[in-house]
Amino acid sequence: MAETEVRERALHTAGRYAERLGWWTVANWVLLVTAVVGLALTAVLTIVAEDVYESVVQADGVAALDQPALDQAVAWRSPGLDRAVTAYTDVGGPVGMPLLTLAVVAVMVWAWRSWTPVVLLVLATAGSLALTVAGKDLVGRARPPRMFAVPPYESSPSFPSGHTLNATVVAAVVVYLLLRKVRRTWVRVGAVVLGVAFAVTMGLSRVFLGHHWLSDVVMGWVLGLAWVTVVVTAHRMFLAVRREAARRGAPARA
Repeated sequence: MAETEVRERALHTAGRYAERLGWWTVANWVLLVTAVVGLALTAVLTIVAEDVYESVVQADGVAALDQPALDQAVAWRSPGLDRAVTAYTDVGGPVGMPLLTLAVVAVMVWAWRSWTPVVLLVLATAGSLALTVAGKDLVGRARPPRMFAVPPYESSPSFPSGHTLNATVVAAVVVYLLLRKVRRTWVRVGAVVLGVAFAVTMGLSRVFLGHHWLSDVVMGWVLGLAWVTVVVTAHRMFLAVRREAARRGAPARA
């Protein structure tokens, strides 16, 4: 009888320590994996961005497609299509994109009773704007000639495309938030498809209207994905640390 009690106590103690070790291991693996994956993706995208930049300077690679892409866009234009694409691209502009982001954030906060969408989208858009301004100032590339552009004309530096970068960041963060909250497969798939379509078409609209070269748009996609990787990685690490703090009974502060 005594031997049985000792064995049960030993098993109970071992199970308790195994449970603690399991939670501790999970938390650390979440931190490690998200950090490594985020670092790897950011490194790959940074290398791609560097190649795009070098192609612009050397006029080869992606930049070699700039003029053919613009020529094809000009060939496809018509008055009605020009007006429609201009109206669409304004959604990703300095007025349309903040309003769209604010509306999406308001709906998410109201539906989920959470401030997470506010924090992540403010962080993401602030970084996106900073990347846009820094990239334009650093490269200072001229836009396509106005003879190839659809009015209203734009005069700021062309590289990278701010519309594309900001649309990519906002769409990706919104999709990430939806995937965390929604469990219905059709909604999740629809969110991914719409998010990708929004980022891609916003970028292509800039080329179609002659406001950006194709390589400007490619850089917008690349930098946008790189920055979203950083934002999502940071959020996943925060969640892991907060869960571990809650398990240990420590106060978890955002």
